[in-house]
Amino acid sequence: MPTLTQVAPARGWSLWWKPLLFLAVAAIGLYYVKWSPYYAKAFVAADSHSIGASIINDNPASPLAAALAYAQVYFLAIWKAAVLAVILGSLLQVLIPRDWLLRLFGRAGFGSTLRGGLFALPGMMCSCCAAPVAAGMRRQNVSVGAALAFWIANPVLNPATLVFMGFVLGWGFTAIRLVAGLVLVLGVSLVAQRVSRPETLPEAAVEAVADASNPDQRSFMARWGKTLWQLFWTTIPIYILAVLVLGAARVWLFPHIDGAMGNSLLWLVPLAIIGTLFVIPTAAEIPIVQTMMTLGLGTAPAVALLMTLPSVSLPSLLMLRKEFDAKVLVTVAVLTMLVGVVSGLVAMLVL
Repeated sequence: MPTLTQVAPARGWSLWWKPLLFLAVAAIGLYYVKWSPYYAKAFVAADSHSIGASIINDNPASPLAAALAYAQVYFLAIWKAAVLAVILGSLLQVLIPRDWLLRLFGRAGFGSTLRGGLFALPGMMCSCCAAPVAAGMRRQNVSVGAALAFWIANPVLNPATLVFMGFVLGWGFTAIRLVAGLVLVLGVSLVAQRVSRPETLPEAAVEAVADASNPDQRSFMARWGKTLWQLFWTTIPIYILAVLVLGAARVWLFPHIDGAMGNSLLWLVPLAIIGTLFVIPTAAEIPIVQTMMTLGLGTAPAVALLMTLPSVSLPSLLMLRKEFDAKVLVTVAVLTMLVGVVSGLVAMLVL
């Protein structure tokens, strides 16, 4: 018969091996997809003051050509991160004990929202690639504020993007992006938390999750396979369709830029709306804005695009349609546009 000292370590290992496996998958995947490539790109940005050409600079002749061309370029840029995101979003639901997530992110409030934003910083994903992980968090009953903060902070407070922006556009742009990004991540998430339906998870449930009397008896692979398929099916098909639609719509969404546009307030609001709806890979807002400013776009609409293009997008909003109330997603989109407009006005005065 095993002694107490023999049983205790076994129980400890059975509790920890799944979270450790999740961390290992996340670390290896992010190193391959994000950390290593971005480390090398930082030196390119410092030396050349550029990280590449604008992804919307091909001037397509028709909507169909625009859709296919943009989808090809876009998905070649993000497919590795998208695959990793779906894997992490599904593994989060089967490897991390739910009571751990609820203790960290389950309560509606500033602390939980702040932790959600901090949890996002190593990810450095675009809004669409962060969406499956945010969906996985919500399916574990994480609070609305924490899941939104994680989702928005991934692209907006991406440390690599902030560094690229400083080298390419100037550190003043980086400072505005950082300050406005904090407002966007924390402020918008907390406001959206307040307009959401009241959290249905009672306080006592946080303590009771670990002691659930009917644990899932299926094997790990069976549970993960089901979770992976559900997450894929509810996020990826609508994602692909929305990217194609926006790729076609860019024929009309992005106007021809000339010196007459400058800091015109007539362009500030429309570009903030376009930036909120359009979809781009990580850090693609930098060469887009760099090219448009070279052609005559003023500081105010440029900063509005810098804030709104990466923050959310129509595809990422649709990907999370089952995880958040429609009024929450509409609130996030409208407030993102507002933050973009205000940031542009501030930039026009200080830059």
